[in-house]
Amino acid sequence: MNIGDVAQRTGLPIKTIRYYEDIGLVKPSRAANGYRDFSGRDMDRLHLVAQGRQMGFTLAECQKLVCLNEDEHRASRDVRALAVENLTAVRSKIASLRALESRLQTLIAQCHGDDGPECAILEEMGAHQSAR
Repeated sequence: MNIGDVAQRTGLPIKTIRYYEDIGLVKPSRAANGYRDFSGRDMDRLHLVAQGRQMGFTLAECQKLVCLNEDEHRASRDVRALAVENLTAVRSKIASLRALESRLQTLIAQCHGDDGPECAILEEMGAHQSAR
């Protein structure tokens, strides 16, 4: 299977697939014409990484998941531990985004939004009149 087919099937950009090849995540063989020839194993790896990235796993965590997936003697607790770590990180990001949302709502409410130059949003962000 060529890189275009793989990109279409996995939803990954060709540039990303090439990067994953550069870091050794996939190792497609080369056809006589020099084109990459991806195996079913490569497709499985790329699909797993694509799904993992969509779920918020880092690339390093996805590499661990690939290794665990290919290890017949893996312990499911190792996979679960990675998922728990990821969930903790996701929850932390959600909390940060909620705090940001609250801050923005407050600033928007404080800004008059009229023709005057005073703006609570810019003041909070540290903008100065001398910038004019």
